[in-house]
Order: sequence, then C-alpha cells, then structure tokens
Amino acid sequence: MFRRKLQALDYHNPAGFNCKDETEFRNFIVWLEDQKIRHYKIEERGNLRNIHSADWTPQYDKYLKDLNSPFKVEERQESIDWLLGLAVRLEYGDNAASKYQNVKPLNAENSKSSDPLINLDVGNPDFKAGVMALANLLQIQRHDDYLVMLKAIRILVQERLSPEAVAKSNSAKEGLPVTLDKHVLGFDTGDAVLNDAARILRLLHVEELRQLQTKINEAIVAVQAIIADPKTDHRLGKVGR
Repeated sequence: MFRRKLQALDYHNPAGFNCKDETEFRNFIVWLEDQKIRHYKIEERGNLRNIHSADWTPQYDKYLKDLNSPFKVEERQESIDWLLGLAVRLEYGDNAASKYQNVKPLNAENSKSSDPLINLDVGNPDFKAGVMALANLLQIQRHDDYLVMLKAIRILVQERLSPEAVAKSNSAKEGLPVTLDKHVLGFDTGDAVLNDAARILRLLHVEELRQLQTKINEAIVAVQAIIADPKTDHRLGKVGR
C-alpha cells in the first residue's frame, strides 16, 4: 500500500517493505528521518536511531508529536502513510519538479483497465471511512477487505438503485383478489370474523417470507459475484487474500 510513495522516495525495497516486521519498521523510520524528513538535528537523532532500545516506542511517539502528526503510535499504517506523504512533499520541494515529470505510474499498462477499482489506494484512511459510511448506509455486512465491501456496494447499487430498478420498484402493483374461505386456516377460533382475520395474518406472513427469500437470493447473487472474481487486492499481484 506504500509502494508508490516509497518508489518516489528511492527506498531500496519499495515492493517488499513490511511494516509489521518491527526491526524493518524501526530501521525504516530512521532512514526516513535521516534521508528525507530531517526534522531533528543530527545530534538529536540518537534515541531514534537506537532501534534496540526498550524506550524506542516512546521516542517514536514523541517524534510523531514533534511533527504534529494526526496519528498515534498504535495507528501504524496510518502514521507511516502520513510520514511518507510528508517526506514526498519535502523531497519534491528540495528537488526540481522535472524529477517527477517523466515518472510513469505503476502498472501503466493497466491504467486503462475497465475496472475502476484497480488503482484505488485501499489503505487511505479517507477511502476506508467512505466505504464504511456507504456500507452502513446500505446495510452491507462489514468485511476486513474494504475493496470487497466496495464491490458489494457496487453490485447493490447496480441491481437495486439503478434508474431502471428504481422505476420498477416505484411502479404500481395491482394485487390479485383473494378468496379467504378457500384458504385452510388449520384451526377454528369459534368466531367467523376472527377466523378471517387469522387467514389475513397468515397470508401477510407468507408474503413477508417471500420478500425475505428474495432478499436472501439477492445476497447470494452478490456474494457469488464477488467470489467469482477473487482478485480483490490488485496491489498484491496475486489471487485471493
């Protein structure tokens, strides 16, 4: 998720960077400060460079605060993304704009793909918040992969909220006349009026069950559509999670 920014900063291993590896993560922060951000004076970087110290995490927390980062130590991916953005801005300011004018985007051959979801930065906090808001609004089940949720949202919008679907749902439906006495109730209340009321309630219940089954079928179709296309994380370059 950080590959493009790491590549712009000439990081030695942009494709293989693993922020979950504690040693690699700490070395990365030191490299970022030493080579790109340079917020501290050289003599002030000793605590940050001591990656094996038990006090390194508090020092990193202080570093984020000194930079006025909106993210905390616990929000590792978000804080890394923010630091990379800061480093890119500083690097761009320190170097001529021509350095970036001829840079081609990653997977340029796929830039014209028919799938608009390919080039999304799914690690962006704004993207996650937007997908979650849409999922809550449309009552879509939460998933760990935000791209999967977005695909489910797209399927729902296409099938239920398209102009054709809305027009169809708004069209008047004429009901068929029902003869209550032809429906067997299965019990007798001893009152003809109550028997008819019970038959009506049973018919309404059957209609609710049919609507529920329709929604279940639609959910199954949406899930099958997602499963049929398991390439949900194009950044990883592999099928599945």
